[in-house]
Formats: sequence, structure tokens, C-alpha cells
Amino acid sequence: MTIHAVVLAAGQGTRMRSSMPKVLHPILGQPLAAYALEAARLATGSTPVMVVGHQAEEVQKALGASADYVVQEPQLGTGHAVLQAEPLLKGKSEVVLVTYADMPLLTVDTLKQLIDVHHSGCCAVTMLTMIAEDPRGFGRVVRDTEGRVQAIVEEASATPEQLAIRELNTGVYCFDADWLWHALKEVKVSPKGEYYLTDLAGMAVTENKGVQALAINETSEMIGINNRIHLWEAENAMRARINRSWMLEGVTIIDPNMTYIESGVTIGRDTVIWPNCYLQGNTEIGESCVIGPNTIIRSTKVGRDCTIEASVLESALVEDDVEMGPFAHLRKGAHLASGVHMGNFGEVKNSYLGPGTKMGHFSYLGDANIGTNVNIGAGTITCNFDGVKKHPTEIGENAFIGSDTMLVAPVKIGEGARTGAGSVVTKNIEPYTLAVGVPARAIRKLEKHD
Repeated sequence: MTIHAVVLAAGQGTRMRSSMPKVLHPILGQPLAAYALEAARLATGSTPVMVVGHQAEEVQKALGASADYVVQEPQLGTGHAVLQAEPLLKGKSEVVLVTYADMPLLTVDTLKQLIDVHHSGCCAVTMLTMIAEDPRGFGRVVRDTEGRVQAIVEEASATPEQLAIRELNTGVYCFDADWLWHALKEVKVSPKGEYYLTDLAGMAVTENKGVQALAINETSEMIGINNRIHLWEAENAMRARINRSWMLEGVTIIDPNMTYIESGVTIGRDTVIWPNCYLQGNTEIGESCVIGPNTIIRSTKVGRDCTIEASVLESALVEDDVEMGPFAHLRKGAHLASGVHMGNFGEVKNSYLGPGTKMGHFSYLGDANIGTNVNIGAGTITCNFDGVKKHPTEIGENAFIGSDTMLVAPVKIGEGARTGAGSVVTKNIEPYTLAVGVPARAIRKLEKHD
């Protein structure tokens, strides 16, 4: 059975009160439409067709190759929207799954269940419904005395008896494709001048084609986003889902309600995440780490057995057995090798710190290459910017940089060299040489055991 999904995303989203297209508003670092597209792709095994309209070019640019696109212009309702996909899908798909870009919590498992129910039945329409006390504006599913679906009644036109129905239409369907393309052309225009997909249920009943329903009780999956309150509800539900999944994989999250983990993050088992941590982008964290509290990690790879407390890491690489913080900051291009210790209020940008190096507190290293087992004293700063260009600093292995040293780049500190506290280094220092003063000058050679 060949199956393709049509994901509807043409609406204006006026209730969001935003210049951004509704389907591009982010949830845990991704446009909300990205979740719907990924679920549709995994459920069907094919690239979904997205129907766009309002700010179509912006939506297509943001979502890229995750969908094939058709434009609905003008926007004349959901039935008219699905019909726009006919040129792409007619003759290529036996079943059409219809979902919505503003329902990011709908899971692959639920969509696969819907497809399986449709495949095992003999109806033209299989619809996804939910049982809920709060109708949230969804249409009601009307059944006959034998439990067969007869129609979908929109809330605005429902009778008091129909309003009491708690089986709600989510708007997600599987259709027999040949019947769908024919039936959509027969849908009557509504008083509002639109063509509604919901009319197909009644049409299928009238034609004895049959309608069946899969009812679910997990109402959080059906959160559709129409305003900022819905966006907040959906993000809370998605955050809880992601945090639960990591705890089931062996990660300890001390307080899931105060932990923000985006969908692209990976975490190794036996890692502990303390409260008020934000793990974002394509961050990777290894096993047996302790992260936080109060730590932000963006698109950074962290090895195993690391401890990172109250720090910010951005586009950096941290190898195994690293200790950082509190209040440390890794900027883009920072690379801490195994066993590095970085004290509080330190900052590293576009620099490599070799294995076993220790960087004292209140220090800044920019555009630097630091060797193995170097000691960076408190208050050390690389003066790497001359107002026009950035310049490199190189420090050899086993060097000792005294507190409050200013390294005026470009400059090289040789293997085993030392600087005295408060030195301002403007010229290269030879290996195993002690330099002191302002500006620093070499005062004696050092033995390798010094």
C-alpha cells in the first residue's frame, strides 16, 4: 500500500498576532511545523506534501527539503487546500493521510495506528478522534445507535445535544485516494465561501463508502496552536515528553519542570542534569556527567565524566574528564582537551587547551593554542585584538603563566617557560625561560625540573 501525507499549513494564523508565519513559531528550538512534517514522513515512509499559502515563500525557505510544496491561493478552506495536492499525488498514492502543521505533538505511533486501522477496514474515510471533557472548539463526532459514524458537526452549528458529545474530531484523516480526489470536487461551498474537509464524512456515509474512527485518550497530542497560550501549552507538553524519554534512557533529571532540553540533544546514561539547565541545538553530552545547576549548553559536544556548573557553552568541544565553573564561558571554537580544569569567571574563545591544562579564575583566552599541562594563572588575558585584526597566542607544554599576565598577541611562550605575576608579554619567550616585568624581559634560564 502506497501512502502519502498532506500537511496543511496555509492559514494566516491571525490569532498569534505575529509577523511570523504561525507554523514557524519555535517549540524547543524547531519550527512547530517541523514536528508535524517529521511525524508524517516517518509514518508514511515518504516525503509529505505541505500546502502553503500565507507567507508561502518564507515557510518554504525555513522548512526546506523536508516537504514538497503546493500553494493554496486563494485560501478557500481545508477541502480546497487538500485538493491542491492532487496534481502531485493522483495516481501515485493509494491512501492519503491528512494532518496539520500546527499540531506538533501528534506522534508517529498514533499516525501509524490510524493507517493500520484504515488498512484493515473497508471504509473510504478513517478519522482520528479523541475523548475529552474540554472540546477546545473541535467538531463533534455524531454516531448512530449502533456506534457507526454518521457525520461531523462543527461546534458553531451544533445543537445542545450535539454539544454534549465528548468524542471530538481532530481533523486528521486517512482517505482512499481515488475516492478523495473525486469527492473533493463534489464538496459544496459553505455560507462563508469555503470548502470544508469535514463534509467528506457525511458524503462517505451517504454513498455507503463507510467512515470509521480511531479514538484516543491522550489529549495532549491533539493540541492545535492558534494563539500564544496554545503555543505555551504545546511547549510544556513537548518538554515533558522529551524529559521523560531521557529519564527512561537512564539520565537523572533532578527537576524536569525546571529543565529545558531541545529535541536535537543527545545525553549519555548516568548523566545528572540539575535544575535550570538549557540544553539546545545539536548538543551531545556523554555518560556520567554532572551538568548544572544553572547551565546553558548550545550546539556543543561534551565528553564523558565531565562536571559543568553554572556555565555557558556555545559551539564548543569538551573532551572527557573536564571540570568547569562556576560561571565559566566557552564561546565558538573553544576546545578543552581531556582533564582540563577551567575555574570560575573564565572565558575561552576560538582556542585549544591541551590535556591536563589548568586555567585559573578571572582569565580570558582568545585565539590561543595552549599545550599540555600548562598552568594559566588567575587574571591572565590574551590581548588578541589590535582594533583591526585578531592575532594568535601560542603556549608550549608545561609552561607556567603567572597571575595577571597580559599576553599581547601575536606572541609565543616556549615549552616550560614561566612568567612572573603582573607581567606584560609583548615578545616571544624562549623555552625554559623566566620572564618578568612591564614589558616582560627574560631574566634567567630554567632547568627542566624547575
